[in-house]
Amino acid sequence: MSDDSDSRSLFGAGNDGMPAWLPRLLLQIVVIGVGLMIAFTIIRALRGFLILLLISFFLSTAFEPGVAFLSRRGWRRGAATGILFGVAGVLTLGFVGLMIPLLVTQTTEFVADLPSYGERLAEFGNRLGLRISTDDFVDNLAQTDPTFNGLIGGVAGPVLDVGGRLVNTVFQVLTIGLFTFYLTADSPRLRRSVLSVLPEHRQREVLRMLDIAIDKTGGYFYSRVLLAAVASLVGWVVLTLIDVPFALPLALWVGVFSQFVPVVGTYIGGLFPVLIALAESPTQALLVVVYVVVYQQIENYLLAPRITARTMALHPAVAFGSAIVGATLLGVAGALIALPAAATIQAFVATYFDRHVVVDSHLVREEPE
Repeated sequence: MSDDSDSRSLFGAGNDGMPAWLPRLLLQIVVIGVGLMIAFTIIRALRGFLILLLISFFLSTAFEPGVAFLSRRGWRRGAATGILFGVAGVLTLGFVGLMIPLLVTQTTEFVADLPSYGERLAEFGNRLGLRISTDDFVDNLAQTDPTFNGLIGGVAGPVLDVGGRLVNTVFQVLTIGLFTFYLTADSPRLRRSVLSVLPEHRQREVLRMLDIAIDKTGGYFYSRVLLAAVASLVGWVVLTLIDVPFALPLALWVGVFSQFVPVVGTYIGGLFPVLIALAESPTQALLVVVYVVVYQQIENYLLAPRITARTMALHPAVAFGSAIVGATLLGVAGALIALPAAATIQAFVATYFDRHVVVDSHLVREEPE
């Protein structure tokens, strides 16, 4: 009997044999579970807004080094942010303005040259023994025009859908721009508001982490812009010498695409000028391919290591994997912010984790350079 009373006393059991702490634990589990469900529902409902806010945060950290540079020289943060926003806006609009005529012209020329392309395809098929009549093939190709005209009514729906998506995209861009501007221009006040609820030692840790994020994200942004400028300039000169049409917009396309799409951006971006050069002559297309491959090697082994050595050095596999993960989670925006995020995480690991001497083994020996 005394043993039973001792056990009830030990576990805090009441008269009914249930431990006194059990109802409280069950209540806490229920409250935590309901709270997590509510939080998950809210996050899922606000997913689009949170993505825009995340993009704005990364853009604000990218602008921060430039704004801080101007602020140290007497500029007000609002004016400095406005100047950098204006420069970025002019460059973006200029890039789009150069690309639109290129796309329109190439599409028009492609439609106009469609019969000649049909003749070439028919001749190629005849060489393979397919016995295609060139005249019949071209006539059948020309007869597809009424079919296209009949599809105009069916295209109306998708056109309206594209218009709606365009309006939504413009709204998202404006939202990102507004949040980015305020996060950048008013960042000291926002940081003080957040830090004011933390003890002093936590404030120092948060500031240290924020400094790492700004350094890596800003370094990534400005190093990419510099490399894009160099690639665009070199591409413009080379494409002009090769006599490829629209040399400037094509060079800008390759320069921007190669720097902000990791690992394979140069080759994917280079496909566009190769196709346009191929419409002129196979020789020009071959020269463009040689230029893309050679410049990629020069950039990888000469330019990029010097420019990014003090900003962001990521292994190509890590960069490519980060881009895939970012694209899977957040789409195109995730792919763009994946690299600075990976560099920031890498810097956190290097800062907060100790490194040790690696034991000798054939599994870890590197080849001599």
